[in-house]
Amino acid sequence: MRPTPSTHAAPLTRWLLPLAISAALAACGGGGGGGVAFPPISGGTPTPPPANTPNEGKSGPKALIVEIDGLTHAALREAIAQKKVPAALQSLQLAPAWTGGTDGALSEQPVTDGPGWATLLTGTWVPRHAVRADTVDQRIDAKLAPSVFAFAKQKKEAGYLTASVTANTLYPNLLLAETGTLDTAVDCAGADACVTANTTRLIGAGYDLLVAQYSAPAAAAANGLRSDTYQRAVSDTAAAVGQLLARIAQRTANDAKEDWLVILTTGHGLDAFGGVTSLKDIDNKTVFIASNKTLPALPAVGAASPTDDNALRQSAAATDIAPTVLRHLGALPATTAYNFNGQALQATTAVQLLAARTSADRSSIELSWTLAGDLGGPVQVLRDGKPIATLPAGATRYTDPVKAAADGLYAFQYTVAAGGASVSISAQIAYVKVGLVNLFPLDALPALDLNAAATLVPMAADADSGSLVADDNFQPPYRVQALRVDSRIKNASGMAGYKLLQTRDVTTSAAVAAFTFGFWLRTDATCSQGVSNGASVIANKNYDTGDNAGLALGLFSNCELRFNTGTGSGRGEIKGKHFLSAGRWVYVAMVVDKAGKNMSGYVFDPVKGTQTGSVALSTALVAALGGLGKGIALNEDATGLYYQRWSASPRGAMDFNDFAIWNRALTAEELTAIYTSGQPLSALAP
Repeated sequence: MRPTPSTHAAPLTRWLLPLAISAALAACGGGGGGGVAFPPISGGTPTPPPANTPNEGKSGPKALIVEIDGLTHAALREAIAQKKVPAALQSLQLAPAWTGGTDGALSEQPVTDGPGWATLLTGTWVPRHAVRADTVDQRIDAKLAPSVFAFAKQKKEAGYLTASVTANTLYPNLLLAETGTLDTAVDCAGADACVTANTTRLIGAGYDLLVAQYSAPAAAAANGLRSDTYQRAVSDTAAAVGQLLARIAQRTANDAKEDWLVILTTGHGLDAFGGVTSLKDIDNKTVFIASNKTLPALPAVGAASPTDDNALRQSAAATDIAPTVLRHLGALPATTAYNFNGQALQATTAVQLLAARTSADRSSIELSWTLAGDLGGPVQVLRDGKPIATLPAGATRYTDPVKAAADGLYAFQYTVAAGGASVSISAQIAYVKVGLVNLFPLDALPALDLNAAATLVPMAADADSGSLVADDNFQPPYRVQALRVDSRIKNASGMAGYKLLQTRDVTTSAAVAAFTFGFWLRTDATCSQGVSNGASVIANKNYDTGDNAGLALGLFSNCELRFNTGTGSGRGEIKGKHFLSAGRWVYVAMVVDKAGKNMSGYVFDPVKGTQTGSVALSTALVAALGGLGKGIALNEDATGLYYQRWSASPRGAMDFNDFAIWNRALTAEELTAIYTSGQPLSALAP
């Protein structure tokens, strides 16, 4: 018959009956002095009932998690090898594991008590559980990271009884934001013998999910990991855990249908001196998982602690414990509701090293992971609980293009599922909306940007050199008009041309890793401006020399178009590659990959066909792309006085249509599609 739990008074302040507590505390010396002292296990420990006593509670799956502060993987492995632990512990499947999240990623967390305990209880890293320190004000975020107790309680038909018995007085505070999930909570105030007595009692009372926590090895580690004090604490704690396992063995002997999963672990490692530091070296990040059951996805059973971080990350993670326990209890959430940063280790497939990074152009999130074990089935990727991709068996990468209405900081939760295993990760992106930043159809004056993120106006208010002409490069019914910029129309100082000013200049914005300028261009019937020092088709620089800082497209003899960048003392230029058919509409594109340090030029000509070229850009050239910072001039340079200074270069008219700027590098295929479509971009909406 299942015992009836007592009534909750407050979160994690639910105590055993006063008489039971008094007996337990008396048995372990009345509190143990805050966890510093560790009284011997023998002596006042309650005698377990005879093996033939009927079990309280019910049959079925049950789980015990034992967390031992200060017990290192190496120390436990050595104690098992030297048979300094009870036989029940010697038979456990022991493997190294890691904690602390991923260095430099959102999941990175301190390798100290509070964050480690929160990870154990929730199967998540700090972005979800929110415990960042070892202070009494820290609380697990019950909404983002419900505890293992909460998930067990959600399986209402099972009627699971849950309990927490802790020696570290910090731990009860962590669950204060979660109510109604613990049937019993015992704060042993530093007395490990109290933990043994009360956990043994609760096992006997038929509880289904118990977490017991010991502190003596952590207190003793201050004397050194090879000290007699530490070795005694390890030995005594092992004996205490042996008592818990013995009580479980009694129950299973009475009822073969009672199926116990026991997991031993620790919240974090210790440095070589037995201390806890802020340094996340391999010793501090190394923990362990020891199980009474064979877990197919638990790697490196019986192996020594890894000696480098890469090898350690191939092990199981501390986040795997909670989902493993919940799978045993039949309370693991469905994949669409899965938010654990670890996986259930009963799966035949291991999903490891799940990572998320922002793409170079800040428009997508790149996911990667490794797979081990059974690789026969497809891999599913979910975003915020919704499937977004089904990948072939063995796939280990996926790029998720982010779609958002505006630039900003966005957060997502991704889940990768394969072969019965699921792992989730929190991802964040400082998103930059990719696509058309600016689009001037140029079919009316004044010229307007369809995205309202730039202006296109005469270089001088008293020298409006713009007029409208037929845009017969498009097919009917898309023919409207195009912009003619005639540099022969100038003011008294000789200033001419038009200038395009962006709200955010893609050439200088750190958020833009690549950009593309694309537009239709038509010269006069003879390319008359391509003589002497040539003409400035577009430029954001002083184009007296191509060495000047900034970028430009220049028209030269033989109707050659040159793509130019400069640092102020040198240049990166594509020449001898692009030639225009005079008097014909051609499509021109300049593609600059700032991150990849490359510039490509494209000219799509109705007679000469597609002409391409590229040039590598130095770091200095990329840094100087912004030119004078006065915008992009059309049929002039950024000073508006190029033809005034170089009178041998004739002034003349150039026609422009559908001037567009993207904050990404368009591909050759995309540019070809724009040219061959015979439609304006406003109709194509690429």
